[in-house]
Amino acid sequence: MTKTALRLGGIFPPIPTPFGESGEILFDRLEENIAGWNDEPHSGYVAGGSNGEFPLLTIEERVEVVRRVRQVATPDRLVIAGSGMESTEATSDLCEKMARAGADAAIVVTPGYYRGRMTSAALIAHYRAVADRSPLPVVLYNVPANTGVDMSAEAAIELSHHPRIVGMKDSAGDVVKLARIVSGSAEGFQVLAGSAGFFLAALAVGAVGAVAALANICGSSLDALLRAFRAGELEEARRIQGRLIEANAAVTSRFGVPGLKAAMDWTGRYGGPPRPPLLPLSESDRGLVRRALVGAGIIE
Repeated sequence: MTKTALRLGGIFPPIPTPFGESGEILFDRLEENIAGWNDEPHSGYVAGGSNGEFPLLTIEERVEVVRRVRQVATPDRLVIAGSGMESTEATSDLCEKMARAGADAAIVVTPGYYRGRMTSAALIAHYRAVADRSPLPVVLYNVPANTGVDMSAEAAIELSHHPRIVGMKDSAGDVVKLARIVSGSAEGFQVLAGSAGFFLAALAVGAVGAVAALANICGSSLDALLRAFRAGELEEARRIQGRLIEANAAVTSRFGVPGLKAAMDWTGRYGGPPRPPLLPLSESDRGLVRRALVGAGIIE
């Protein structure tokens, strides 16, 4: 069977979910953010990843966020919906709901609660069952820092042969493993860097784009890096990559979602507070994020 056609090349911001002070979703702010991002050089949006705080949302909220994003996103932008749950049945059910909400693809994170039993065999069986039933193309999502599960290259390569599994977002940062997946996977399988911190390295081993938190605040810089790489302008690509390292760390590994939301507030988008149990940044930490953004030339 021919692999489902879906082009994943380019830059995808994993969009945060905007909340009010009482933890309610501010859908008007979400729509304003999407309308602004529509003017930036993005290939689409990931609604429902780690930066969307989707583990902290109800199923109904998760689906409504995707529905609103699809309504406001321009028709040429892909909407990739976070559809991972702990059980195979619940994941399959959510993929079906996301299809009805208008998503173009489902991104499915590795189950992590029973991480000690999430062997390659278990993951392969899970993803095959989900993809068999899903009305949407499926993108694998590996983020061991959050789930405690690191999908092996062998499992990813095996799954790449399923006609409805079209790609993988890998946030582990192991470039050697990324190279193994790219070289060993089925024709048409597309790998996306899961962070701007190793974007250039991922491109060098065959990745086609990135789902990166930093794209929420400086998507044009990541697009410039991608275009420079494609044009063979490696010095320019290295220059951009180096400039973004500290800012990327500030909104990912160092301060996480609260750091990203603070950065958005300074760059013309609504970030707002995280949903509890996440806490907003202290004033001293906000200062550190701001200095990282200034150092990267993202804000003055």
